[in-house]
Amino acid sequence: MTTELEKLDRGEWYHFLDAGVAKRKARAAQLCQEFNAIPATEPERQTAKIKEILGSTGQHVSVQATFNCDNGRNIHVGENFLSNYNLTILDIAPVRIGRNVMIGPNVDIYTVNHALSVAGRRQNLAQGHPVTIGNDVWVGGKVTINPGVTIGNNVVVASGAVVTKDIPDNVLVGDVPARIIRPLSPDQEEA
Repeated sequence: MTTELEKLDRGEWYHFLDAGVAKRKARAAQLCQEFNAIPATEPERQTAKIKEILGSTGQHVSVQATFNCDNGRNIHVGENFLSNYNLTILDIAPVRIGRNVMIGPNVDIYTVNHALSVAGRRQNLAQGHPVTIGNDVWVGGKVTINPGVTIGNNVVVASGAVVTKDIPDNVLVGDVPARIIRPLSPDQEEA
């Protein structure tokens, strides 16, 4: 018989109140509590703990408290990853973040959807959809990235945007829902 964790990991509908699912989330919550309790004056301890939580990282990673996730092991960040305060990543499904990515404060990244039907919600069903963020991306403060989204390389997501669809390379996006505001040159110099 297929377990709810096996269904979750295969991207199928699963029962989100299942004991195995709850145990995985409790482990992540405990590790996040430990990370968030480390004083900001101890960046080496913070870095060691975040590397314990995440599935993989580059050598240089900086995450400010508070940080919360559902699994941790499904989060993979590249070299020179930086996140500001209050990052939440609901990583039921994989979240892959490239190199040289900066994330502003109060950003939420979600990989989990719940059923649209009343019957499905009453059955406590959920389904994960991976999120991918390319290289050289800046995600502004209070951005929400929804399940199943891919954000390309050299993208700036303006503060407050809600990303509901894939974003191509080399663009500035903003608004609710996020839309392309203008193209960005990969070698553009600041004015």
